[in-house]
Amino acid sequence: EAPFDVGRPKSVRVIRAMENNVYPCMAVFAQKKPDVNDPGRRDLFPHGCVARVLKVVKRTSGTYTVFLRGVARIRLKKIVQTTPYLLADIHLVDEIIEDDVETRALHIRVRKMGKEALKLMPVVNKDVAKLIETVQEPGQVADLLASNLDIPLEKRVDILRLDEVKSRLRHVLNLMERQVKVLDMKARLHAEVEEEVGRSQREYVLRQQLKAIKQELGEGIEDDGDLDGLGERLREKDLPPEADEVARKQLRRLRGMQLGSPEFTTTLNYLDWILDLPWAHITQDNMDIPHVREILDEDHYGLEKIKRRMIEYLAVRKLKDDKKGPIICLVGPPGVGKTSLGRSISRALGRKFVRISLGGVHDEAAIRGHRRTYIGALPGKIIQMMKKAGSRNPVFMIDEIDKLGRDFRGDPAAALLEALDPDQNNTFSDHYLEIPFDLSQVIFMTTANQLEPIPPSLVDRMEVLEILGYTFNEKLAIARQYLLPKQIEEHGLTDGTFLLPDERIDRIVQSYTREAGVRDLERNLAAVCRAVAVEVAEEKLVSEKMPLDVDDELLTSYLGPRKYFSEIAERLEIPGVATSLVWTAFGGEIIFVEATRMSGKGNLLLTGRLGDVMKESARAAMSYMKVNARSFNLDPGMFEKMDIHIHVPAGAMPKDGPSAGLAMFAALASLLTGVKVRHDVAMTGEITLRGRVLPITGMKSKVLAAHRAGIKRIIVPRRNEPDLADVPTEVREGIEFVMVRSMTDALDVALEMEVLESVERREAPVSRSAYSRQTTG
Repeated sequence: EAPFDVGRPKSVRVIRAMENNVYPCMAVFAQKKPDVNDPGRRDLFPHGCVARVLKVVKRTSGTYTVFLRGVARIRLKKIVQTTPYLLADIHLVDEIIEDDVETRALHIRVRKMGKEALKLMPVVNKDVAKLIETVQEPGQVADLLASNLDIPLEKRVDILRLDEVKSRLRHVLNLMERQVKVLDMKARLHAEVEEEVGRSQREYVLRQQLKAIKQELGEGIEDDGDLDGLGERLREKDLPPEADEVARKQLRRLRGMQLGSPEFTTTLNYLDWILDLPWAHITQDNMDIPHVREILDEDHYGLEKIKRRMIEYLAVRKLKDDKKGPIICLVGPPGVGKTSLGRSISRALGRKFVRISLGGVHDEAAIRGHRRTYIGALPGKIIQMMKKAGSRNPVFMIDEIDKLGRDFRGDPAAALLEALDPDQNNTFSDHYLEIPFDLSQVIFMTTANQLEPIPPSLVDRMEVLEILGYTFNEKLAIARQYLLPKQIEEHGLTDGTFLLPDERIDRIVQSYTREAGVRDLERNLAAVCRAVAVEVAEEKLVSEKMPLDVDDELLTSYLGPRKYFSEIAERLEIPGVATSLVWTAFGGEIIFVEATRMSGKGNLLLTGRLGDVMKESARAAMSYMKVNARSFNLDPGMFEKMDIHIHVPAGAMPKDGPSAGLAMFAALASLLTGVKVRHDVAMTGEITLRGRVLPITGMKSKVLAAHRAGIKRIIVPRRNEPDLADVPTEVREGIEFVMVRSMTDALDVALEMEVLESVERREAPVSRSAYSRQTTG
């Protein structure tokens, strides 16, 4: 039985015409296209059925609902009447029943499959299940089940066309088996969806309860744990296409994860890093060049070369907006202001400032980060500092780049190549992010005490600027303008609390500090401020006694007895001692080379923790003296009867380098001839067996060290004369520079009297540099 709604005028006329019949019947054919309102012969399927009208229900709208039951199969021959309703000539189709084993087997199988299908169907008429149990005819069972299958109309008509029961059972069985598989799959999927929805609903309810509990406790909910908040941040963030794609993919993964799982936390942290990085934010540079120059002069005294380099960068940036940031390496001893210069440059340009220190770093992951597969993985220091800066163009200071280590965990210096190479740092890839990040707008500044430990491939990508130290006048100006006001403020004092005249600061510089920078000077000024602060706090220094004049006596009580004395005149009172200029990681220094002799068999003893280069210089000086003994009025045979001992004091400190060769020769010549070396002369240079003086490096640092020690005359190799252009004018004016090409020329200046008679001189005579001051005597 099935209900049909009747609303077309012709169909309504048929129902009215049949109202007087007790058991009316009608021919029912399916329509090929349901949108045809007045169907004809071609619009109907040729196979249909005779249906008995069981019940007619009239609606208030004038339409009918008719309940029909199929009786027999028919085939449409032709339509004989179209008005007022359709009349057709039909042919009754008889069923062909074969009562054999196959038919009975198909019948049993169809009934079984029908029961399984009815159980899986979400909506089914309860009477259908009962009818399957009561109906015994195979053909009726096949028709009953076919009418309840979810199949297209064409397939239903195909079943109606089959008059052979066996074929109909077989066809219905195939359709039902396919239908059962589909229904079974739907049932499993529906159960899984319901389980997932149920779990999600439970989690949602629990989350809402947790949120309410935290609100009651006043703790609130973190935005990082709110996926909706992350989605809003992602929409507002202007990410590059590649980063945006990765972030959206990770957010989709987060929504499908269980809250509180380790993977959820790891993915959430990764997404936070992506959203927190300054992918597009760039601070505006201060293009007012006079203002930038004023800020640099306000923060630092001198350092004209570096200030000029920053002004040049800003001028080029003003003319060409897409100029990449420079990579500057500041090389110099401690305390000369390398790191503070980076802060000053960032303030002058209006950029953010970030700093990392690489001293003792051995692990490559410190630069590039760890893979996310590791527990507790994080990005490297570069990406971490970019997040801290909050902009894509900060001033990035990398301290102690010369103290990078290297071991089985990788080479961090090699990892820095990508970050510092202007040609490839626009796609810097961190192991944690695995997304290219643009570093081309960053001004990288690195600091180092020495250039030699830095790999050449890294130095090649940097612009090296040297800050080798300050003169007395520069230290005095720095103390007066920068260090002393800073310490007065930090100790809670005022400018009128005490007076520290320039001569007292000069005494601190000469008697309590001996350094290239000003760090020790600042410590001593802080000690003076602390001592004054104690007197103010104990009310020993009242307003009537202010300002306190810090005289020599008070300065000694605050800082103790003087720490440094000029040993030059004292050391050079006897023959066999010479003053040499050397370079160290802490700036230029003076050292003394001492020589003595004793009875022996011609041995040469070297002490003072000398390196291989200095040992070779001592042997070369000794060989030269032996070969040219007669020119020094010496007996060549004397060397076989004595041992010579060369010692460089401060034996606990390792020493090496070519700078002391000339001083070793002068000390030997002084010892063997008995003529003292001038106490106001220092020298530097490498020597050869042929008597040549070769050039050395670090000239500016060595000259500044000589100036601090009170040296008035310096002997240097002639080929180092161009290096004196970097020496400050006030230093050049206070020192006489003697340029030499040969060792014998150096002795003419170094010793107090002439000792040479007939050494052949193949070089030009001794000359004074254009930088030398005029001397008398």
